Amino acid sequence: MASWSCRMCGKCCRDYRVVLKPEEWLRLVELYGPSVVDIGHGRFYLRRRPDGACVFLVRIGNRWACGLQDMKPKACKLWPFKVVSWPKYGRPHEAYFEYMGQSLYIYVDPYCPGLSWGTPSPAFVAGTLMEAVEIALGIRTEQEHTTCKLPESLRLYLMAKKRTGIRPRLKRRAWGRSVG
Repeated sequence: MASWSCRMCGKCCRDYRVVLKPEEWLRLVELYGPSVVDIGHGRFYLRRRPDGACVFLVRIGNRWACGLQDMKPKACKLWPFKVVSWPKYGRPHEAYFEYMGQSLYIYVDPYCPGLSWGTPSPAFVAGTLMEAVEIALGIRTEQEHTTCKLPESLRLYLMAKKRTGIRPRLKRRAWGRSVG
């Protein structure tokens, strides 16, 4: 892959079920209540609306953005990248990435329309790929290159919405049911 940038199409938020780490689940439940998450098959998930989209997907004109910009789950921060310690999906020579002496393998989901195929540019490797690796390894949490570029006014609006405790509009469901 030569490069990647988020096109704010919302495909990832409509077509994939997001698995949450226990601490992410707890933080979301504490802030928004249990109506924004599901539990099933021994895992925690972000709840989906009846149309299949994540409950936090926000429409901005003809584009889509995450309403959890400053507290996205790790899975959302990493998509479409998958960083693993062994060549899980094959093509080890193409996927290989060395980070501080550690051998890693970076794969991408080809479903994402923001991918450009070819030889990676040095700027892409130093910016986006390095950031994805550091997020995957837990070295960093903040995003700059691995997320959409929101106008500052929208980013501030989403942060204020989070601080005031405004919850997404959801139909109530029985606690613990899995959406699937």
